[in-house]
Amino acid sequence: MILAGDIGGTKVNLALYELEENELKIIAQEQFASKDYAKFSDLIEAFKKSTSITKVEALCLGIAGPIINERCRTTNLPWDIKASDLKEQLNTNKVKLLNDLEATAYGMLYLKDDEFISLNPTGRETKGNIAVIAAGTGLGEAILFFDGKDYHPIGTEGGHTDFAPISSTQDELLTWLRRRYPGHVSYERIVSGAGIYTIYEFLLESGFAKEPQAMLNIKEDEDKSAMVSQCALNNKDPLCLEALRLFAEIYAAEAGNLALKCMSLGGVYIGGGIAPKILPILKSDYFLNSFFSKGRFEEMLRGIKLKVSLNQETALLGAARFAFDKLVYLNKID
Repeated sequence: MILAGDIGGTKVNLALYELEENELKIIAQEQFASKDYAKFSDLIEAFKKSTSITKVEALCLGIAGPIINERCRTTNLPWDIKASDLKEQLNTNKVKLLNDLEATAYGMLYLKDDEFISLNPTGRETKGNIAVIAAGTGLGEAILFFDGKDYHPIGTEGGHTDFAPISSTQDELLTWLRRRYPGHVSYERIVSGAGIYTIYEFLLESGFAKEPQAMLNIKEDEDKSAMVSQCALNNKDPLCLEALRLFAEIYAAEAGNLALKCMSLGGVYIGGGIAPKILPILKSDYFLNSFFSKGRFEEMLRGIKLKVSLNQETALLGAARFAFDKLVYLNKID
């Protein structure tokens, strides 16, 4: 039996898997509110109690945060997760901690064709490294390194690198953001759920257009970025449309940056919760043009597959597959 998890700042998804006819099947799954637990070990105990599990062969977790020496001090939670503690708690020596985008990247390898939307009509099917980028609560980036035979996930903290403007409007946005974040302006400040509303605020203050009535009437506890997207896609509001257009332009540019940094000739896969909700914007010419616009390397970018994942549980799938492929199956071969 395999226990896999997707550990985020807002929620935690845990699932138990068994192998049936050479496929991993979920036999129990539960979602928890992260803030309800002071320690991750308490959450594990709650899951064990609700599912009555007695033995776990292997555990793999995708965690929103850097993994250093089999340990993760979570970025947006007060948790200190150690592989050594989990081995003791679950009585197994087969435990692996992955960055959440590392798990997402590995999960991409197991998605079916109909779980993707292709964005680049000139992308070619090529074996090679794959880049994975995902905007959601934050901005995650990972690499699938291809060794000529197999793929190996590599986690990064690339979403926290310096934002680099590519237009005069983006120059102005960076200047505006430096007043809000004087120490450092990262891509995650913009290419994330909160970032959509941040761009909206910038455009509003710059006098781009009037604020729509829906935004004026929004309640304090409502998701402002989601409302911006709704007003853009459903109401064609000029201010909201420009906010979403600028968001997509920066998202595409950073996806292109990642493709260059890891020579992802095997493709660039876009995950996260935002992309499937704004597909009309991602299918636009300015998204593709921003991705392609890399000077002397434009031709190379035009040949790279660019796909959006529609599966919102890719990180969980990736953690489960990694547990089986790397912790269970390889051990049985050895």
